[in-house]
Amino acid sequence: MAMDWKGVMPAITTKFTQDDELDLQMFEHNLKAQLDAGIHGIVLGGTLGEASTLTEKEKQTLTQHTIKVINGKIPVLVNISEQSTKAAIAAAKQAETDGADALMMLPPMRYKSCDTETVEYFKEVASNTALPIMIYNNPIDYKIEVTLDMFEELLQTCPNIEAVKESTRDVTNITRIKNRFGDRLKILTGVDTLALESLLLGADGWVAGLVCAFPKETVAIYELQKAGRIQEALDIYRWFLPLLELDINPKLVQNIKLAEVYTGLGTEYVRKPRLPLFGTERANVIQIIEDSLRHRPLVPEYK
Repeated sequence: MAMDWKGVMPAITTKFTQDDELDLQMFEHNLKAQLDAGIHGIVLGGTLGEASTLTEKEKQTLTQHTIKVINGKIPVLVNISEQSTKAAIAAAKQAETDGADALMMLPPMRYKSCDTETVEYFKEVASNTALPIMIYNNPIDYKIEVTLDMFEELLQTCPNIEAVKESTRDVTNITRIKNRFGDRLKILTGVDTLALESLLLGADGWVAGLVCAFPKETVAIYELQKAGRIQEALDIYRWFLPLLELDINPKLVQNIKLAEVYTGLGTEYVRKPRLPLFGTERANVIQIIEDSLRHRPLVPEYK
């Protein structure tokens, strides 16, 4: 499938059973709700997907099962977040073998590589796969920034590097990217609390988190702003913001999984060392979710 870098792409959560096995039934239930809402792609094995805790076999199972359920309707992206270039190349090749349509790639994990090392890492992986690649640029959480000069070098030598998941928290970076690269580098915002701002500044899409629990509202914001119905998009976005802030938190996985429980799209089970929310923290998140559900807006017709 040709990769079209636009629209809403959930960084979908991985569902587990109480016995810490993959819960493919609940995963599929959520996936179908995302498809019904009109998402444009799906991202597997990101931070929200608890990728660092998954075995290679589990990653393959999730990829293959997702491709089967999606059945060619939208692209399936697999996240690559590895500690070594060798492991990243192997993961990219495995994703291609499993049938993924594209990759999302983080810089090397744990080791804080310099600019030259980071560029070489991306180059080597890109040269070992035919899949299109989106670079995940999140220096706040992962301590390595992919600068515009680094993108310049990558775009000159790696035609399959096509997009950036822009998570620097600086929305002016969207204009800088557009000014420098035009449409050569597609932009998907990766910060839920800056999503509408980013889209209005020219981002092509949104790799979203709270979409896992609220797919209809998330897609509506994207589609309404695209149609020029800004006030309607803004009304939903303002309602959504307290929930979206659950995504920019160290316990974003637990937060969003708890929200999924409230909307009937998931369970709270996480893989240790994570634990479900407890105490005051849990009570605070529940209050945000319940308050939001009491005032949940009607999504206007836009299709």
